[in-house]
Parts: sequence; C-alpha cells; structure tokens
Amino acid sequence: MRVILLERVAKLGKMGEVLKVKPGFARNYLIPKGRALLASKDNIALFERERGEREKRASLKEAALGERAQKLEGLKVSLGVQATEEGKLFGSVSAIDIVRALTEQGHAIKRSEVHLPMGPIRAIGTYEIELHLEGGEVVTKIEVLVSAA
Repeated sequence: MRVILLERVAKLGKMGEVLKVKPGFARNYLIPKGRALLASKDNIALFERERGEREKRASLKEAALGERAQKLEGLKVSLGVQATEEGKLFGSVSAIDIVRALTEQGHAIKRSEVHLPMGPIRAIGTYEIELHLEGGEVVTKIEVLVSAA
C-alpha cells in the first residue's frame, strides 16, 4: 500500500515521502494516528497545498523536543531499593520506577520513552539509560544510580 507521510516517522521516513508499506501497518497505525494518507492524486495535491504549514509545525515541534532533551541530558536519578549483601536486588528497577523518580524531580516523561534494552535493572550500580523522546525522534541519556536503601 502506498502512503504519503504527513510527518517524520522514526525508522520509516520524513514528511512528504511517498512510501510503500504493509497494508496492516498503514490501516492500523499510520492513517488512524494521522501520520500518513493514502497516496492518491487528490491526497498528494492536498498535502502539497498544506506543506508549508506542516513544515512550520514540525520545526516548532523539533525545537520543543530539542529543548526538552537538553533539560534531560546528563540528568542523574538516584533510586534506593532493597538489596542483598552481594548487590542483587529484591525485585528490579523498571521503566516505571525511573519515570516516578523523574516525575518527582519535575520532569514529565512517559514510560514508553524510557529505553531499557537489557531489561529491568537487577543489581546495584550506575546505569546509563537512553530516553527516546516522542517515539525515538530525539534520544538523550540520563544516569540512574541504584543503591541499597
């Protein structure tokens, strides 16, 4: 199925590109979320008429994301948890725990923006965690210090 992207989509393409994607991806994700239109002649013409305004909104969004990433870059979060003498945690530290700690510090973060590729943290230590803001458009790193409570 051919679609025209109405905004930049991470790992897919940028605004205005006409791409061939799987029908289910287009019908269930791109089109309902307003990220793409079917690539018909009428829709391409409609996009070209609105292109200037869409680009202006996209640049404002990028500026806001960059500002947000700059505030979060290098931020340090400390979490006190119960642990054994060997440094293994009773339980684990998940994305939800990191979001709570960041919210307490006054930063609005969604759980889906916290990227833990190795899974939940299960040992005491210092970890560098990536935050994928707005679904991966902007990536910033924070430091999470997990210590025994």
